[in-house]
Amino acid sequence: MTTDLNPASPNPPAAPGFKQRAARELKNYAAVSAYLAILFCAVTTYTALLLRRYDESDTLTYTFALLNALVIGKVILLGEMLHLGRRVESRPLYQSVLLKSLLFALLVFLFHLLEEFIKRLVHGKPAGTVLEELELERLIARSIIIFCAFVPLFAFRELHRVLGEEKLHSIFFLARNP
Repeated sequence: MTTDLNPASPNPPAAPGFKQRAARELKNYAAVSAYLAILFCAVTTYTALLLRRYDESDTLTYTFALLNALVIGKVILLGEMLHLGRRVESRPLYQSVLLKSLLFALLVFLFHLLEEFIKRLVHGKPAGTVLEELELERLIARSIIIFCAFVPLFAFRELHRVLGEEKLHSIFFLARNP
């Protein structure tokens, strides 16, 4: 019986354990949710200033923005676990970014419809009223914001996938020689 301790061994390294995978998933979730939280709080502030709505409870409005960021962050990770958009990864990077942004925006839209459906059931309303009671203009505006938010998010995530974590980290955080 021989054991090969050579670091250049052709044997692949062991797959990451549960703790490593969980830590990586938590880090991904925190990064996506933080990005979305900043964006949603900025949109909330912009809306309040634009409409000059100072009478509403800012705390509650920002709480909903943060909760939305957490929920949508989880929806993104669930979509990735289901390999949503994996088939477009062989395309040019700009196409992969745009298509994944669109696919995940549609996934968030479907989760929003599911959420509204469940709310109606909980409150004893007919489930069929979901589409009738949706404010189409608001839903379209929200979907556009989500899609636009997803473009830089998925651009960064696709760069991470293509370049690797170390290369991306060095590009963003290490000084370059002139």
